[in-house]
Amino acid sequence: MIPSNRCPALLRGEFEVIRAGVLGDVAHGFFGSGAGAHQFGYGGPGSAEGVRAARAEAAATICAGARLATPHQVHSPEAVTVIEAWEDSAEGRPVADAVVTAQRGIALGIVTADCGPILFADSKAGVIAAAHAGWRGAHGGVIENTVQAMEALGASRPDIAAAIGPTIAQESYEVDAGFRQNFTATDESLFVAAPLRDGRERWHFDLPGYIAARLRNAGIVTAENLALDTFANSERFYSYRRSTQSQEPNYGRQISIIALGETRADPA
Repeated sequence: MIPSNRCPALLRGEFEVIRAGVLGDVAHGFFGSGAGAHQFGYGGPGSAEGVRAARAEAAATICAGARLATPHQVHSPEAVTVIEAWEDSAEGRPVADAVVTAQRGIALGIVTADCGPILFADSKAGVIAAAHAGWRGAHGGVIENTVQAMEALGASRPDIAAAIGPTIAQESYEVDAGFRQNFTATDESLFVAAPLRDGRERWHFDLPGYIAARLRNAGIVTAENLALDTFANSERFYSYRRSTQSQEPNYGRQISIIALGETRADPA
């Protein structure tokens, strides 16, 4: 069984920790940028040492003493089963876009900056997962592969709950005809016409809606979309698209973490 999380408060020390009701007492949290104070990705601004320290502190905020396991993300469909946490360093981590475990004392994490962070838990079986689902990963099957990996550890699809964290919203995600060609007629409802740009058709794409549909098709009936737009909420979240449009030289990442183990006590 997954131990109870007795720390539902949104503010933990210096962090804002966003929780999903659908995950109940499972130890978890979606961490934002703290108005730029926190940066959790090795590819983002800051030193590797600073990023490592921020990630470790975030994991400790979720679960005291837990070791953080995050993959080297490449927008793939690959899910890795974690038996023992590896060193959290800029190089040498397993290449994947989802991590799954049934081991206590391990905190699973993934970083995002517009793509969808998904945290999964089967509290009856004591199996958890974290997945990075941009459109490529979701299209390629990262959600389905994550669920299969959880089942291999004893999880049951009807008992798996999933939460979609801060993700770029449809109104902020403008795409072109080339992008739309990756989808079929069954995905028609995910596209809403946008104003022409340079005389060419454009659409707004519903990435959280697409992720939710893939979860349903994978047999996950208990799911929640936190409906937090990374692009629009500049004080709370990093956004690759916003940074690109602003011609910034780099962009940060937020982190989402879920753990098996004793939950850290509420701060005094």
